[in-house]
Amino acid sequence: MIHPSKDIIGTKGRELKGKKVALCVTGSVSASECPKIARELMRHGAEVYAVMSQKAQEIIHPNLMEWATGNPVVTELTGKIEHIALAGLHKNKSDLVLVSPATANTISKISCGIDDTAVTTVVSTAFGSKIPVIIVPTMHESLYDNSILSENIKKLLSLGVEFISPRIEEGKAKMVSVDDIVEAVIRKLSVKDMKGIRVLVTAGPTLEYIDPIRIITNKSSGKMGVAIAIEALRRGAEVTLIYGRGIVPHPQGAKVIDVETTEEMHDVVISELRVEEYDMLISASAVEDFIPETKHDRKLSSRVDELNIKLKPLPKIIEKARESSPKIFLVAFKAEYRLSEEELTDKAYELLKTLKADIVVANDLSWEGAGFGTDTNKVFIINSTRNIINIPLSSKQIVAKRIIDTILKEYERRS
Repeated sequence: MIHPSKDIIGTKGRELKGKKVALCVTGSVSASECPKIARELMRHGAEVYAVMSQKAQEIIHPNLMEWATGNPVVTELTGKIEHIALAGLHKNKSDLVLVSPATANTISKISCGIDDTAVTTVVSTAFGSKIPVIIVPTMHESLYDNSILSENIKKLLSLGVEFISPRIEEGKAKMVSVDDIVEAVIRKLSVKDMKGIRVLVTAGPTLEYIDPIRIITNKSSGKMGVAIAIEALRRGAEVTLIYGRGIVPHPQGAKVIDVETTEEMHDVVISELRVEEYDMLISASAVEDFIPETKHDRKLSSRVDELNIKLKPLPKIIEKARESSPKIFLVAFKAEYRLSEEELTDKAYELLKTLKADIVVANDLSWEGAGFGTDTNKVFIINSTRNIINIPLSSKQIVAKRIIDTILKEYERRS
């Protein structure tokens, strides 16, 4: 019988499908976040098995972690040799050991090979089985700044252990967000089929000033472009994100350059292409196409009967980018409104030919769930042979994965 708590597995994504994560919990107050960590990992497809030190059990009860994971919790080592079952050399071993939260005591014990709790023994076994280990430190700042602990962390880093650095607030080294931990696990376990590829991504809207207060812009959120940057990072690419006024946070691990206006985005894109050697440009931003002919230095009075603003067109960034880098693998985005699918793909193919792009990703902003600011999208991908791939309405992260899959196939074909 499948535990009812497992009904959430894969509800947010399949990035961790088939993966087994040993979540090791130690005696920090941040242990209270572990049910959330387990549930989010499961929502992305993982099977999670909790391992708790004695001190962790004094903060949250093992029954809570059994509810969260739908699996029995390891609280001590018995004749069932739980550490071997989870992390031994066999086909059913864990794919990753996540120690979160990790106290100074536990980190130092792991560094010295001391196995006196279920947690430290599982980690030591993982070392011997070559299972990746991620540690999430959580403690008071004075403990985190202890030079002995710093040396122990350096030792573990040299052995290939990954640390997720804490947030330093209120004199404490606090655990990062649940989303950051889950993203770190996904990246660690993702196939690195973009390793060695340098990608320049543009995302988010630009704006143009009418006066110091008023602007012309659009409703783009930047979610699609950031999702693409995250997917490339997961696969091992080196990513630079040129980011307009989007509403989603910067993706960890990317070089991010914030811009406001179309001119600023143009200048940064061309500068990056001239100075750095990129393999791909993925132009997912929603730039403004027009600028007020006159930008007023002072706020315009609202006590007028009529206000006329004359607009003039702006240069197309992607056209200038193609001129600057004729050989770069170029991915363009085409957004339209209330066109038939045939009209949309025709326009996308025309753009591809005009730009000499490798791929165009097209969508219609009138489609339900596929407009600016949504968490979902529906797109068509068109390549140079006019092959059309239809990606149905899905979360933007799933759409980003499908886009990157297609990009890689085209990139390898062209190479």
